[in-house]
Amino acid sequence: MLRRLYDWVMGLAAGRHAPTALAGVSFAESAFFPIPPDVMLIPMVVAKRESAWSNALICTIASVVGGIFGYLIGAYLFEPLARPLIDFYHYQDAFAQLQAWFADYGLLIVFVAGFTPIPYKVFTIASGFAGLFFPVFVLGSILSRGARFFLVAGLLYFFGAPIRDFIERRLGLVTAVFGVLLVGGFVAIRLL
Repeated sequence: MLRRLYDWVMGLAAGRHAPTALAGVSFAESAFFPIPPDVMLIPMVVAKRESAWSNALICTIASVVGGIFGYLIGAYLFEPLARPLIDFYHYQDAFAQLQAWFADYGLLIVFVAGFTPIPYKVFTIASGFAGLFFPVFVLGSILSRGARFFLVAGLLYFFGAPIRDFIERRLGLVTAVFGVLLVGGFVAIRLL
Protein backbone atom coordinates (compact mmCIF):
# COMPACT_ATOMS: atom_id res chain seq x y z
CA MET A 1 0.00 0.00 0.00
CA LEU A 2 2.82 2.40 0.87
CA ARG A 3 4.46 1.70 -2.50
CA ARG A 4 1.21 2.51 -4.35
CA LEU A 5 0.85 5.75 -2.40
CA TYR A 6 4.47 6.67 -3.18
CA ASP A 7 3.96 5.94 -6.90
CA TRP A 8 0.74 8.00 -6.88
CA VAL A 9 2.48 11.00 -5.22
CA MET A 10 5.38 10.74 -7.69
CA GLY A 11 2.90 10.73 -10.57
CA LEU A 12 1.05 13.71 -9.10
CA ALA A 13 4.35 15.51 -8.55
CA ALA A 14 5.21 15.18 -12.23
CA GLY A 15 1.73 16.26 -13.38
CA ARG A 16 0.87 19.58 -14.97
CA HIS A 17 -1.12 20.80 -11.93
CA ALA A 18 1.62 20.01 -9.42
CA PRO A 19 2.95 23.61 -9.14
CA THR A 20 -0.55 24.90 -8.38
CA ALA A 21 -1.08 22.23 -5.72
CA LEU A 22 2.37 22.99 -4.28
CA ALA A 23 1.48 26.68 -3.99
CA GLY A 24 -1.83 25.84 -2.34
CA VAL A 25 -0.26 23.51 0.22
CA SER A 26 2.55 26.02 0.93
CA PHE A 27 0.08 28.85 1.47
CA ALA A 28 -2.26 26.80 3.65
CA GLU A 29 0.52 25.31 5.80
CA SER A 30 1.68 28.76 6.85
CA ALA A 31 -1.73 29.78 8.16
CA PHE A 32 -3.80 26.76 9.17
CA PHE A 33 -2.95 23.42 7.46
CA PRO A 34 -0.95 20.83 9.46
CA ILE A 35 0.97 19.18 6.57
CA PRO A 36 4.26 20.83 5.46
CA PRO A 37 4.85 21.58 1.76
CA ASP A 38 7.93 19.34 1.78
CA VAL A 39 5.48 16.46 1.28
CA MET A 40 4.96 17.79 -2.25
CA LEU A 41 8.23 19.61 -2.87
CA ILE A 42 10.43 16.55 -2.36
CA PRO A 43 8.67 14.23 -4.82
CA MET A 44 8.26 17.08 -7.33
CA VAL A 45 12.01 17.72 -7.40
CA VAL A 46 12.82 14.01 -7.37
CA ALA A 47 10.39 13.41 -10.26
CA LYS A 48 11.57 16.43 -12.28
CA ARG A 49 15.03 17.60 -11.20
CA GLU A 50 15.14 20.66 -13.45
CA SER A 51 12.14 22.07 -11.55
CA ALA A 52 14.05 22.30 -8.26
CA TRP A 53 14.61 26.07 -8.20
CA SER A 54 11.22 27.11 -9.55
CA ASN A 55 9.47 24.78 -7.09
CA ALA A 56 11.53 26.16 -4.19
CA LEU A 57 10.54 29.67 -5.29
CA ILE A 58 6.85 28.67 -5.50
CA CYS A 59 7.07 27.22 -1.98
CA THR A 60 8.80 30.33 -0.64
CA ILE A 61 6.43 32.88 -2.17
CA ALA A 62 3.24 30.96 -1.34
CA SER A 63 4.47 30.22 2.18
CA VAL A 64 5.34 33.87 2.88
CA VAL A 65 1.96 35.00 1.51
CA GLY A 66 0.28 32.33 3.65
CA GLY A 67 2.33 33.53 6.61
CA ILE A 68 1.09 37.07 6.02
CA PHE A 69 -2.46 35.68 6.02
CA GLY A 70 -1.70 33.96 9.35
CA TYR A 71 -0.23 37.21 10.69
CA LEU A 72 -3.41 39.07 9.72
CA ILE A 73 -5.53 36.40 11.41
CA GLY A 74 -3.55 36.95 14.60
CA ALA A 75 -3.64 40.73 14.32
CA TYR A 76 -7.25 41.29 13.32
CA LEU A 77 -9.25 38.09 13.66
CA PHE A 78 -7.72 36.40 16.66
CA GLU A 79 -10.84 35.66 18.68
CA PRO A 80 -13.19 34.44 15.93
CA LEU A 81 -10.58 32.57 13.81
CA ALA A 82 -7.26 32.02 15.58
CA ARG A 83 -8.54 31.11 19.04
CA PRO A 84 -10.45 28.07 17.69
CA LEU A 85 -7.30 26.92 15.78
CA ILE A 86 -5.15 27.26 18.89
CA ASP A 87 -7.76 25.45 20.96
CA PHE A 88 -8.15 22.73 18.32
CA TYR A 89 -4.41 21.99 18.32
CA HIS A 90 -4.20 22.46 22.14
CA TYR A 91 -1.55 25.18 21.83
CA GLN A 92 -2.90 27.50 24.57
CA ASP A 93 0.11 27.30 26.91
CA ALA A 94 2.63 27.39 24.10
CA PHE A 95 0.86 30.39 22.62
CA ALA A 96 0.99 32.34 25.90
CA GLN A 97 4.72 31.64 26.24
CA LEU A 98 5.31 32.72 22.64
CA GLN A 99 3.72 36.09 23.26
CA ALA A 100 6.26 36.79 25.97
CA TRP A 101 9.16 35.70 23.77
CA PHE A 102 8.09 37.85 20.82
CA ALA A 103 8.83 41.01 22.75
CA ASP A 104 12.49 40.02 23.05
CA TYR A 105 13.28 37.67 20.16
CA GLY A 106 10.73 38.33 17.39
CA LEU A 107 12.94 38.04 14.28
CA LEU A 108 14.87 35.07 15.66
CA ILE A 109 11.63 33.27 16.56
CA VAL A 110 10.16 33.75 13.09
CA PHE A 111 13.40 32.59 11.48
CA VAL A 112 13.71 29.44 13.59
CA ALA A 113 10.02 28.58 13.17
CA GLY A 114 10.19 29.11 9.42
CA PHE A 115 13.29 26.98 8.96
CA THR A 116 12.56 24.02 11.22
CA PRO A 117 9.80 21.38 11.20
CA ILE A 118 8.06 23.20 14.06
CA PRO A 119 4.51 24.10 12.87
CA TYR A 120 4.99 27.53 11.33
CA LYS A 121 1.30 28.47 11.42
CA VAL A 122 1.41 28.90 15.21
CA PHE A 123 4.16 31.47 14.83
CA THR A 124 2.53 33.39 12.01
CA ILE A 125 -0.67 33.83 14.02
CA ALA A 126 1.28 34.58 17.20
CA SER A 127 3.36 37.20 15.37
CA GLY A 128 0.23 39.09 14.39
CA PHE A 129 -1.40 38.76 17.78
CA ALA A 130 1.78 39.77 19.61
CA GLY A 131 2.13 42.82 17.36
CA LEU A 132 5.54 41.89 15.93
CA PHE A 133 6.61 44.71 13.61
CA PHE A 134 5.21 43.62 10.23
CA PRO A 135 8.37 44.28 8.13
CA VAL A 136 10.40 42.24 10.63
CA PHE A 137 7.90 39.39 10.31
CA VAL A 138 8.02 39.47 6.49
CA LEU A 139 11.83 39.63 6.45
CA GLY A 140 12.12 36.69 8.85
CA SER A 141 9.61 34.72 6.81
CA ILE A 142 11.36 35.35 3.48
CA LEU A 143 14.78 34.45 4.89
CA SER A 144 13.72 31.34 6.78
CA ARG A 145 11.25 29.88 4.31
CA GLY A 146 13.53 30.62 1.38
CA ALA A 147 16.50 29.05 3.14
CA ARG A 148 14.51 25.95 4.03
CA PHE A 149 12.93 25.31 0.64
CA PHE A 150 16.02 26.18 -1.40
CA LEU A 151 18.14 23.95 0.84
CA VAL A 152 15.77 21.01 0.29
CA ALA A 153 15.60 21.71 -3.46
CA GLY A 154 19.38 22.14 -3.69
CA LEU A 155 20.12 18.88 -1.91
CA LEU A 156 17.69 17.06 -4.17
CA TYR A 157 19.03 18.81 -7.27
CA PHE A 158 22.64 17.87 -6.59
CA PHE A 159 22.07 14.49 -4.94
CA GLY A 160 18.66 13.59 -6.36
CA ALA A 161 19.43 10.23 -7.97
CA PRO A 162 21.06 8.69 -4.88
CA ILE A 163 18.38 10.19 -2.64
CA ARG A 164 15.61 8.85 -4.88
CA ASP A 165 17.24 5.40 -4.88
CA PHE A 166 17.56 5.55 -1.09
CA ILE A 167 13.91 6.58 -0.70
CA GLU A 168 12.67 3.88 -3.04
CA ARG A 169 14.73 1.14 -1.34
CA ARG A 170 13.87 2.27 2.20
CA LEU A 171 10.41 3.74 1.74
CA GLY A 172 9.13 2.47 5.10
CA LEU A 173 12.09 3.93 7.00
CA VAL A 174 11.87 7.29 5.22
CA THR A 175 8.13 7.49 5.92
CA ALA A 176 8.68 6.63 9.59
CA VAL A 177 11.44 9.24 9.99
CA PHE A 178 9.34 11.91 8.28
CA GLY A 179 6.39 11.04 10.53
CA VAL A 180 8.57 11.27 13.64
CA LEU A 181 9.88 14.68 12.55
CA LEU A 182 6.35 15.93 11.88
CA VAL A 183 5.02 14.70 15.22
CA GLY A 184 8.18 15.95 16.93
CA GLY A 185 7.50 19.45 15.64
CA PHE A 186 4.02 19.41 17.16
CA VAL A 187 5.38 18.00 20.44
CA ALA A 188 8.07 20.70 20.55
CA ILE A 189 5.39 23.37 20.28
CA ARG A 190 3.44 21.75 23.05
CA LEU A 191 6.44 21.63 25.37
CA LEU A 192 7.39 25.28 24.86
